[in-house]
Amino acid sequence: MHRRTLALGALAAALLSGGVHAQDKPPLRILVGFPPGGSADVIARLVGDALRDDFSPVIVENRPGAGGRIALAAVKNAKPDGQTVIILPSGPMVLFPHVYKKLEYDAVRDFTPVSLLARFQFGVVSGPASNVKSVAEMLAKAKADPKAATYGSAGSGTLPHFMGVMMEQATGVPLTHVPFQGSSPANTALLGGHVGYKFDVVSETAELHHAGKVRIIGVTGTRRDPQVPEVPTLKEQGIAMEATAFFAMYAPAGLPPATLVRLEKAVAAAVHKPALQDRLVKLGYEPVGSTSGELAAAQKADLARWEKPIKATGITLD
Repeated sequence: MHRRTLALGALAAALLSGGVHAQDKPPLRILVGFPPGGSADVIARLVGDALRDDFSPVIVENRPGAGGRIALAAVKNAKPDGQTVIILPSGPMVLFPHVYKKLEYDAVRDFTPVSLLARFQFGVVSGPASNVKSVAEMLAKAKADPKAATYGSAGSGTLPHFMGVMMEQATGVPLTHVPFQGSSPANTALLGGHVGYKFDVVSETAELHHAGKVRIIGVTGTRRDPQVPEVPTLKEQGIAMEATAFFAMYAPAGLPPATLVRLEKAVAAAVHKPALQDRLVKLGYEPVGSTSGELAAAQKADLARWEKPIKATGITLD
């Protein structure tokens, strides 16, 4: 009994002093620059749940506005202790530096890359107005009747918009961009025959494709998309064009090396958990879970990739 009392006393002392392993878990606040329910929010909450073995508590905080720039500014100014991070799509880190005249942040200098979480690709979609079955047929029709070569997107300055510009540059065939306020209005216009084509994230159109209402005629990644495995890549169809986007985690600049190593290893391990991988695949994403260096390299490559098509449009925003 005396030994048991001593053991309980030692445990109580350890709890009070924080000596138990559970007490060693640091907190983690994940900022999301978009409203609840969107893709960035969903991925942040899935990753956050998978990180609860390493951090406690894990809090996902939505700070929507300005295309994610409000949340990015908050992370930029946060203490670099590994306890405040952001999960976001690649646009604010690889497109905005080319589009905006003034940004509240420097996409390279102000942040520490932590891990590339998942990649996704885009589809070239044919609607009832065009009714074409391949990219070659689309380009032939566009050459014969340029006025009919209209494509919709989720808005000017978005990745789908620049996908169309990139295809023009890769093929020499002019296309006419018609911007909409989001993917849903673009789908409505495509279904109604108001535009002949659409560039969009594959998951936004896969259901309509499988229902036979539209046809995805090509995908922009390095391999076929598991949501539409019957659809060839643009490279398979002879188009020298390849482009994907990603979701990633960043921390403030100046993160201590040991803190970064702990964080990137925990995040990569979380993304590689089978349950999380299964959820991401079902949502239409390719799970990655990379090192900090691999994310930095991916960001650098995409910054260079998008510079030419963006400058070709002449689009600049304040």
